[in-house]
Amino acid sequence: MQTEPNVEVTSASRLGRLTARPHLPSESGSFGKGVHRLKPGPRGGRMLVPQSYDPERAAPLLVFLHGAGGDSQQGLDLFSRSAEELGAILLLPESAASTWDVILDDYGPDVVSIDQALELGFRSFSIDPRRLAVGGFADGASYAVSLALTNGDLFTHVLAFTPGFSALREVHGASRFFLAHGSRDPVLPVRRCSRVIVRRLEQSGYEVHYLEFNGGHAVPPEVLTAATRWFEGA
Repeated sequence: MQTEPNVEVTSASRLGRLTARPHLPSESGSFGKGVHRLKPGPRGGRMLVPQSYDPERAAPLLVFLHGAGGDSQQGLDLFSRSAEELGAILLLPESAASTWDVILDDYGPDVVSIDQALELGFRSFSIDPRRLAVGGFADGASYAVSLALTNGDLFTHVLAFTPGFSALREVHGASRFFLAHGSRDPVLPVRRCSRVIVRRLEQSGYEVHYLEFNGGHAVPPEVLTAATRWFEGA
């Protein structure tokens, strides 16, 4: 099943604000278990309904955002096993360009696409509003942190792997943050990236779990396991 693309940019999306909110599903059973396309075309993104999904129980939901030059396959490779463990719906939108809008210019069409993906998830599945996360890798992690600061009244958890920065327009609510970064990352050096982000988050009163590991620009399996366990229990 596919949704038709619509990238009309609104005043809310220009501020990074997402309008979709969990509600009783109106199209339960529209999607079977497995991987589905979010939209037609090469940049539409994917959605994973895990085999462990139980339609009788409200499911966690994770929006995972790829790094620069990547696509939704990156999220599938990283998080499909975690989604199975958690029984979580995994939304994997793709940026309209090579990376996310605010990194190239400003908030706009990618916010709209993520909003549409969320609304699709909410109308198709019973989602647990206490387990609603956004995450990403590299540029996707930067975008996830930025969206969470602006949409902390929607996202309860953030899983950010090697973020570089945050782009803040407005603050709403307060998500909980898991950040991980390799101490030898040559692409996004930790001292200028996650260490700065963590310090600013903590100074602003956010709950932050920070894991700095001995490694480079990657997400080691043990770090992914730690993030999954944190999301499950935090």
